[in-house]
Amino acid sequence: MLLHKVFCRIIPLFIGLGFLQSCQKEGTNGEKNEGTPENPLFALLAPEQTSITFENTLTESLNGNVLMYEYFYNGGGVAVGDLNNDGLDDVYFSGNMVPNRLYLNKGMMKFEDITAKAAVAGRDSSWKTGVTMADVNGDGKLDIYVCYSGNLLPEKRRNELYINQGAGADGIPTFTEEAEKYGLASQGTSTQATFFDYDKDGDLDMFLLNHNPKSLPILNELGTAELLKKDDPMNGMRLYRNDGGTFKDITRAAGLQSSALSYGLGAGVADVNGDGWPDLYVSNDYQVPDYLYINNKKGGFTDQLKNRIGHTSHFSMGSDVADLNNDTRPDILTLDMLPEDNRRQKLLVAPDNYQKFDLNVRLGFNHQYMRNMLQINDGDGNFQEIGQLAGLSNTDWSWSALFADFDNDGWKDLHITNGLPRDFTNMDFVKHMSDYVQNQQQGIQRADVLKLVYEIPSSNLTNYVFENGGDLQFRNATQAWGLARPSNSNGAAYADLDNDGDLDLIVNNVNQPAFVYQNQSNTLSKNHYLKIKTQGKGANTQGIGAQLTLYSGGQEQYVEQMPTRGYQSSVSPILHFGLGEKNNVDSLRVVWPSGKMQTMINPKIDQLLTVSEIEAKGTFRWGEKAENLFMEVPSPIAHQDATLDINDFYRQPLLVNPVSFSGPCLAKADVNGDGLDDVFVGGGKDQASALFLQQKGGNFIEKGTPAFAADAASQATDAVFFDANGDGFPDLYVANGGYADFEPKDARFQDKLYLNDGKGTYTLSLKALPTMLTSTGAVCVGDFSGDGKPDLFVGGRVVPGRYPETPESYLLVNDGKGTFTNRTAALAPALATLGLVTDAASADVNGDGKTDLIVVGEWMPVTVFTNENGKLTDKTKAYFDKAYQGWWNQLLVEDLNGDGRPDLVVGNQGLNSQVRANDQEVASLYYKDFDNNGTIDPILSFYIQGKNYPYVTRDELVMQMSSMGARYPDYKSYADVTLNDLFSAQELESAGKREANYLKTACFINAGNGKFQLKELPLEAQFSPIFAITTLDYDQDGKKDLFLGGNISQGRLRLGKFDANYGLLLKGNGQGGFVSVPQKQAGFTIRGDVRSVLSLGNQLLVGVNQQPLKAYRIKARQ
Repeated sequence: MLLHKVFCRIIPLFIGLGFLQSCQKEGTNGEKNEGTPENPLFALLAPEQTSITFENTLTESLNGNVLMYEYFYNGGGVAVGDLNNDGLDDVYFSGNMVPNRLYLNKGMMKFEDITAKAAVAGRDSSWKTGVTMADVNGDGKLDIYVCYSGNLLPEKRRNELYINQGAGADGIPTFTEEAEKYGLASQGTSTQATFFDYDKDGDLDMFLLNHNPKSLPILNELGTAELLKKDDPMNGMRLYRNDGGTFKDITRAAGLQSSALSYGLGAGVADVNGDGWPDLYVSNDYQVPDYLYINNKKGGFTDQLKNRIGHTSHFSMGSDVADLNNDTRPDILTLDMLPEDNRRQKLLVAPDNYQKFDLNVRLGFNHQYMRNMLQINDGDGNFQEIGQLAGLSNTDWSWSALFADFDNDGWKDLHITNGLPRDFTNMDFVKHMSDYVQNQQQGIQRADVLKLVYEIPSSNLTNYVFENGGDLQFRNATQAWGLARPSNSNGAAYADLDNDGDLDLIVNNVNQPAFVYQNQSNTLSKNHYLKIKTQGKGANTQGIGAQLTLYSGGQEQYVEQMPTRGYQSSVSPILHFGLGEKNNVDSLRVVWPSGKMQTMINPKIDQLLTVSEIEAKGTFRWGEKAENLFMEVPSPIAHQDATLDINDFYRQPLLVNPVSFSGPCLAKADVNGDGLDDVFVGGGKDQASALFLQQKGGNFIEKGTPAFAADAASQATDAVFFDANGDGFPDLYVANGGYADFEPKDARFQDKLYLNDGKGTYTLSLKALPTMLTSTGAVCVGDFSGDGKPDLFVGGRVVPGRYPETPESYLLVNDGKGTFTNRTAALAPALATLGLVTDAASADVNGDGKTDLIVVGEWMPVTVFTNENGKLTDKTKAYFDKAYQGWWNQLLVEDLNGDGRPDLVVGNQGLNSQVRANDQEVASLYYKDFDNNGTIDPILSFYIQGKNYPYVTRDELVMQMSSMGARYPDYKSYADVTLNDLFSAQELESAGKREANYLKTACFINAGNGKFQLKELPLEAQFSPIFAITTLDYDQDGKKDLFLGGNISQGRLRLGKFDANYGLLLKGNGQGGFVSVPQKQAGFTIRGDVRSVLSLGNQLLVGVNQQPLKAYRIKARQ
């Protein structure tokens, strides 16, 4: 009966909830072991060479297996440090079911097993997990703390603290187990312990990361709230304060969440906000949220994750907190389980349930997605997640993350351990297990469970290593650096084991000897290094928490002394800087936790330098804020955009991006002739638009407009002021669109022209426009007919419920009295079915004095129509060296280089996405009613490792087209299906097709020779989709700068939320070139989906979807 209950818990979590359990996977990850390269950076040393023979052997049995204990394969850790103070780092391994092992470093990569002599093997019949080395008692010798866990009695889970008694004449250190004496003999289910001085009183405190060994319960709002209120000292995280050598549990008093909803797998300590106090990042498995605990300097922590981080990994595992981009601020990487290759993505369970996702958000568990997350510290208290852009998001079932400069080029690289012996989230197995349980009428016996375990597919993955390119871009160097060896690896650590100036790697494997990789950088390159040993004052003898900044050749590097990192492991406390080929260091600054500071000028390179706190004479001041260029001020316009409680993917599950969330649109003009700009704010669905009149002093008051109220059922998507009837007053055109619950020919789509009486009073012109029952998304004004009167181009955005069919677009010709006629067929027939238009602008692109038209849209090229003899002709191919087909969102036409010609800035999807596209490997969208059931089936596909695969999962495919269930009866049959396998050539030939080959937000400079030339924007412009662009001159240097805003919060679940844009400021050089202004310096902290921006004097007015308007003022102009 007990086993039956176990299975009844496991199976619904796999199938019914659509969420994974724990952390596992299958197949290859694309970095195939094709033989060792000729001169790899790392050389794997055999156990016979090193005498390190440790192997974390797991023996599956009736009582011990992954279906009885889900963390069965989570593995053990590695700790490295000089235990006998001979100048060589020693190595300690923890084994789940086998004795721990301690190896004394004898030099020249030779080691001696001294486990028995040192008495540190750990207890038999217990489950050992994380290990860390720290000088716990402050006597100058490293001690060892070992964590225990498992589905065992509490007394078998008692953690151990081995106090170093010093080395004998033979150089072998001995230890005594004294956890009880120090108050650290926790009997909880522990993952890892981290020692650091959280209260800055001069001694080391301890954070203990625990995890609940039981399956995550089915959650609801009321039950979850009750669970979170209850402290669970066995399973929840704990914080122990060091009170003079005895540790006291102060978890609840310190403000840490420590309930049964704890599945902690990673903990990183660093001063993330630059105030001099150590903060704590905790990564949790399952949908339990991660925590970003900011030190409150009063003996506790405050979780600020929701305020500082937009989204996190779903099944967060190991982590690292380190400065990877050399801006002296610690960044955060958390690991998850998204495979790199298509096959494993299609075979393994992944969260795809919107209801459960929404429940997690309501529970306060933040937005979580199944992939690695790289959180870049912007220096202003916020983090921008760019793991996909950096190339680090997909590393399969990953455990340990370690940032370190392995090639000594001055940039921290990344090592990730990977693998699981059995893929128990393989969806074919999950279904098989479900069927098996249902068919066992006599109940499930332990032998049945073990039989199922043996039927779980197995796979060996390789670990990963990524070379840091120095530009937030990482290159997969696994094969080139010699690490492409199949394994199931967990804990890992780095250290210069042979003292040759480069970092070696030690990896704890399941059912395989541990890896010892010797780094050969010292012989393969001319790169230099500097190693630092920190000696703290008082009980913190290692100077844990010290902050070191190295200055060399205009470059800065920053490290913090915090050895416990990665996964269940601790690295060498000897800090390491790679210098590249620079042969000198300008200076090295060391700031100790006490605030004492010392600076070494021109320290000698290629050495181990010891720095001591007692020699520090200076004092460092933390928290000195740089002046922001912009500051947020109360919005002069009080307007809240309508809240939309809708999900576009319920209507069309295979949409690429949501369509409904397009507002608010903004437009400005002096509507009442008082010399001040007034502002129109477009209303959202079932919300009236509003007109705000500017007053002297810069305030705005809303002017009641009955005509707007009468059209509240519509959704304004774009608007423009212009003099439609030639009376000298700015009239107003409002484009109406939307998706949500609109029908394809919905009457609410009719665009509106409102006439101005000269005093700012607007009335609807009933017969001004032809019937236009199209969801429009863009409008622009221009004299396209050449008669001197303003005409209109109106772009169709979408056909609701039938994406991506082409909506109708319009060329409306003005009779001069404010009445418009649809002349598309006569003057520009290509415009009618142009595509999914998102924006448009008029300009004289060729200098002939005629008004031309530029149009952008989703799955469209940047399109140029020139005005020839009163007709608009598509001349895109003439103006661009290729068709830049993208998911374009926004268009700005402006002379950026002062040559009098219009240039273009176009907002696109960016590069921080699973979807990639280029000329050779385009992203495509085939669409038609493939199964003849009356609905459109849009199939997104893009290339993964050189093959074009449909992005849709088997479940999504069968839900969309039920007939596909017979074609692909299981997940394995679909796992390798390419786009050409999915549909026949005949089916694809009759389908609609859209393509994209360019997803970057772009700048195109008008060269004056009939060509627009691409000018790359800074990488920060590719962090997130861009929907709002404006020029400004914030520094008054006469050169145009740019503001870019964007994001997508309601994205497709598997693609996730795009939120890495907080408002980007780009400084222009007057020649069409731009550089990014650091976020902290710029001062923008805009959260949410920016959809519009207006420049009003010395302010920017920003329209954020479903939020109040925001305003930022240029400080220099106050």
